Amino acid sequence: MLCDTHCHLDFEAFDADRAAVIERAGAAGVGRLLNPGTSLESSRAAVQLAGRHSALYAAVGIHPNEKVKYVGEFLHELDLLAGQPRVVAIGEIGLDYYRDAVDRAAQCEKFEAQLGLAAAHSLPVIIHCRAAYADARAIVAAWPAAHRAGVFHSFSGSPEDLDALLELGFSIGITAPVTYPKSHALRQLVGAAPLDRILTETDAPFLAPQSRRGQRNEPALVVEVAAAIAAERRLEISQVAAATSANAAAMFGW
Repeated sequence: MLCDTHCHLDFEAFDADRAAVIERAGAAGVGRLLNPGTSLESSRAAVQLAGRHSALYAAVGIHPNEKVKYVGEFLHELDLLAGQPRVVAIGEIGLDYYRDAVDRAAQCEKFEAQLGLAAAHSLPVIIHCRAAYADARAIVAAWPAAHRAGVFHSFSGSPEDLDALLELGFSIGITAPVTYPKSHALRQLVGAAPLDRILTETDAPFLAPQSRRGQRNEPALVVEVAAAIAAERRLEISQVAAATSANAAAMFGW
């Protein structure tokens, strides 16, 4: 069994065939799917979807590129959502300096507030980090060690970033760029990272693997991510599936 620990099935891209997409994932051997929220509306939708599909779990959180007026305004509702059945993480939270859609100070405030929420609920975090590893590392390093559980989604950092995050207790999520011909550095990191710190993700509907590049991604295609990891590490895909599924179960408690 494989897991897709990061897919956005609540997004409009799946409105026409959402149930069929979930069925195709199961048929491909992908037995657990995790849908993180990106806003309050998306977090509500993720919780509702998880309640309707036995393979699907939810995370709730506000994406760094999502604008909010007041931190307290969204924290109260996220707090309520975090206590719902089948919510297994706080996410997708973090920092994004690549797009800079939201003021950086506001991003940091929002990130720190949601780390506090995760600690209050004893939940792991799903962290989006793009062109912001130095600040993200500093923020999570200041988070009490007892609460440091989570994954840096679609990891794209340097070897130094990887070492620092592993030292802090975090895992990394690997998405389909590992299948792209020019992603040599990422494949080297995948080969170097401890297998017990790797999770498989799609970020569907985004980041389709090389075989479908430019098209809509979906959870069934996490098989191609696992195959690329297996090839880089000279393992059987069944070994990667067993290890990464165990990692996901340990982190998210399903």
